[in-house]
Formats: sequence, C-alpha cells, structure tokens
Amino acid sequence: MTASLRKILSRFPRLKQFLRKVHQRFFSRSSVSSSYEQIQVSRVDEETSRLRSSWQSELLPARQRELVERQLAEYRRGKSIDVFDVMVFALQKITTQSGRRSLLEVGCSSAFYSEVLKIKQLPFVYSGCDYSPAFIDLGRKYHPDIPLSVQDATALNFGDEVFDVVVSGCCLLHIPEFEKAIAETARVAKEFAIFHRTPVVEGLPHQYFRKQAYGVETVEIHFNEMELLDMFRRYSLECIDTFTLSREPDPATAGAWHANRTYVCRKTNNAS
Repeated sequence: MTASLRKILSRFPRLKQFLRKVHQRFFSRSSVSSSYEQIQVSRVDEETSRLRSSWQSELLPARQRELVERQLAEYRRGKSIDVFDVMVFALQKITTQSGRRSLLEVGCSSAFYSEVLKIKQLPFVYSGCDYSPAFIDLGRKYHPDIPLSVQDATALNFGDEVFDVVVSGCCLLHIPEFEKAIAETARVAKEFAIFHRTPVVEGLPHQYFRKQAYGVETVEIHFNEMELLDMFRRYSLECIDTFTLSREPDPATAGAWHANRTYVCRKTNNAS
C-alpha cells in the first residue's frame, strides 16, 4: 500500500475496515495477515498456548517467499517498500564509521533482510535464527554462506553480548512469553536492539488476536506501548528512536489508537 493511500484510508477507518474484509475474503491464503478475531481475556492462555507453534507450519515459507521475491525485485529497481525502508532507517541510525558490525536477526524467516542489507550496502555481518525449521531450510537454500540456525527466541543458544546488534524481526507479536524474548534479545546484544514491525496500542491493555497468516491460523499480540517501553527498560534497553509504519484510531474506543512501529534501543548497564 502506498503512503498516499494509507494517509487517505487513515481518515476513513470504516472504509479501511471494509476494504480489509473484502481483501481477506478473496485473498486470505496469500495475505500476510487476515481474518482477525480478538481472543477473550479468559481464553488468552489457552489460545496462545494452542497457537504458539503455528509459525512452524511447513506451508508458510513458500507462501511468504513468493511475496518477498516480488518486493525484493521492486526494491532492487529503486521502488520504496515501507517495511524494508524502516529497517534501513533504523540501521542507519546506529551505523558508524568504525567498520562492520555483527547483526543477529531473531525470527529471520528465510533471511530475506540479509538481501535488503546488501541492496543498501549497510555495513553489517548478518546471522539469523528462527523458530521454524522449514523457514531455516529455505533460508539456507537462498543463503548457503550465512549462519542460520533453528532457535527459540525465549531461550537463545548464544552467549551474552555476542552480537553488536540484535534485531527482533517481527516475531515478538507471535510469542506468548514475549517478556522472555525481550530479555533474551537484550542478553545477546552488545550495543543495540531493534524491535521491528511491532504492533502496539495506546489507551488499551495488551490485545490478543487469532488471525490467518498466509492462510495459517496463528496468534498476534498488540502490546500496550507504555508497558512495552517499560519492559525494554527493565532489561537495560533504552529506546532512542521510533519509526511508525502506520497509526489509526480504534473503532470502538474513543481516544485509543493502534500503531505498527519499529523501536531502536541502546544497551545500557541499568539492569534492575
């Protein structure tokens, strides 16, 4: 979706909801996210536990890669892809003249962001890990020279402060034990942590949803932003910049907002 179209639709949330439902009805299998249903508070633990392993489905990698291939081709031709641009902006924020830095992407899927880094010639040495063996297998086919491993974001098999930069690559929203994932990201990061494409809410508690991701049922968490930032600080991560992909009012709650943001955090020594 272009920036101008998103701006227009943000002024007409009912129209945006209608168009989203139409798209979900006819393109749910190929859609990144569709068919959202909010999970009742009393069933959050049950449903998040049931859906925790959904991202390991062997159906997901090929479906996601089909979309990614089109986006990468357009990006190489100079077209703006907002989710790629935001990652580039975030990394440029922390780029220095001191040479190449090590970077780990947690939730790397098929490691397609390594290609974004190459396109923009960013000075990072990329490694990746993902919860899904199928995604890592696909990533190794595309990138046989990149270190990729199957790992659980809540219990990473790396030492402390091994990577200069750790990117949580749009995976936190699928992890019921998200605080453990934040703690692990902070633990293995030496200088910076980036939480990319993170759905947040303002004026609402954490929200839990069932949804279809490329036609596979999974869970998505929208974090109360103030609580999320407090959690970063709890694990010695100071948010130094925020990039907003989208922001729109909640249709049911006056004064509440939904946003999708990327947070750039600096590692500090203030662990509590």
